Amino acid sequence: MPKLWLLRLAVYVCAKELIISMEQSLVTSSCKIVVDAMGGDYAPLNEVSGAVQALIDFPAIDLYLIGRKNEIEKILESEKLNFNSEKIIHAEEVITMSDTPTIAIKQKQNSSIVIGTQLVKEKKADAFVSAGNTGAVVTAATLIMGRIKNVERPTIGTYYPNSAGVCTVFDVGAFVDCKPQHLLNYGILSSLYVKEIYGIPNPSIGILSTGEEEEKGNKLTKEATLLFKNSKLNFIGNLEGKDILNGKANIVICDGFIGNIILKFGESVPKLLKHLLKEYAKKSLLNKLKMGLLKNSLKEALIPLDPNLYGGVPLLGVNGICIIGHGSSSAVGIKNMIIRAKEMHEKNIVNKIEESLKEYSKIG
Repeated sequence: MPKLWLLRLAVYVCAKELIISMEQSLVTSSCKIVVDAMGGDYAPLNEVSGAVQALIDFPAIDLYLIGRKNEIEKILESEKLNFNSEKIIHAEEVITMSDTPTIAIKQKQNSSIVIGTQLVKEKKADAFVSAGNTGAVVTAATLIMGRIKNVERPTIGTYYPNSAGVCTVFDVGAFVDCKPQHLLNYGILSSLYVKEIYGIPNPSIGILSTGEEEEKGNKLTKEATLLFKNSKLNFIGNLEGKDILNGKANIVICDGFIGNIILKFGESVPKLLKHLLKEYAKKSLLNKLKMGLLKNSLKEALIPLDPNLYGGVPLLGVNGICIIGHGSSSAVGIKNMIIRAKEMHEKNIVNKIEESLKEYSKIG
């Protein structure tokens, strides 16, 4: 009997130690995300509301709000939202949408964007999320967080629903000018991201050009094509603008100047559709009745066009997780940006990108 008692005691102690070890592992692996409460057209209301929504859905996230503490607390009080005040990081200065990025980063050292990216740099946070001045966020993340080795220029992309699911376009404005090797770099970064986040084993990738034929395009696209053909990427050649929506490729690569124009044009499409539907309804009572009957169905059908559904986009290539959202992001959009940061942390995207880049001998 004594031996049996000792055996049970030993099993209990081992089990207890295992449980403690598991609990400690869960604590240390918790994703610490800092949300820029002052970035966005509707800040801090949407940012604070979105953060609270994210915590309701994923209470294990270690979430922090950074910005003017008194303004954040006013929103929490007026909207009757629960958030730990100890997890509000005060940052007095605000980088506005009209600020010049490089100047603002230098002059507003006590801003939410600068402090937020610095926290990631110092490993005091796992991710920074902002719907603020895109140029300022890109500049701060690149200069403060730094670039992953072998990345000459980071890139941001956007999502477009299409007949095959979702197409991603990189770059959409991180840098407006680029060289052929930059496009290849964008391809490597985006390919790994799409593979990990969307579970596509070998995502197809093409270069946006003026025609499908290899001889078409400008000097940039022609030289980039040669680099892509000699890479390990699943390169399918040139793509036309229509291919973004027809599902021909998982990833479309272009320079930031063209990509940003596509992005802004795409954002105008849902508004145009709504306008056309309203104008159609105004033409007659019969039209109005038909639109009334179809209203809910049309709303559901157009949900994939809502950018808030996808949240923000990652700045790929920086040495940390940085999610950038549209300035007009809703609370749901902010919540989904936080979830995107959580996914990137859990999938260890930054380290995987660094390892993937080692496979390529000529980058930049």
